Amino acid sequence: MKHRDLRTILLVEDSLADAEMALDALAGAHLANPVVHVEDGVDCLDYLYCRGQWAGREPIDPAVVLLDIKMPRMSGLEVLTQLRADDRFRRVPVVILSSSREESDLARSWDIGANAYVIKPVDVDQFFEAVRTLGQFWAVLNQGPDHV
Repeated sequence: MKHRDLRTILLVEDSLADAEMALDALAGAHLANPVVHVEDGVDCLDYLYCRGQWAGREPIDPAVVLLDIKMPRMSGLEVLTQLRADDRFRRVPVVILSSSREESDLARSWDIGANAYVIKPVDVDQFFEAVRTLGQFWAVLNQGPDHV
């Protein structure tokens, strides 16, 4: 297996119930990629920039960031704005995984540079299937340029 195939899936979700369901769904997809869960935008940036509790980790960009919008301390839209402004992270796939159906959130996410916007289904089985599909596509099937 190639090194890039083992890049992390970064789940940024403040709801522990939604995070547990997403983690279970990703595990059910039988992906080789490790999954890291952080609870808000500040922790997401700490992970990506290898600072704080993540200071010792190897600086390998994730295969995909699954990003909630409405979070404490720093919203997903603020995170996405920072990532797209940084040459290092502008090509990292970011999928908004949110319960927000607000047109302004959807439009802003696309305008800032989201690669996809998935509304969290209310039905548990649909939620599992959506997250499994996201994990398989972005971590296995999607072919992006290697980080230089």
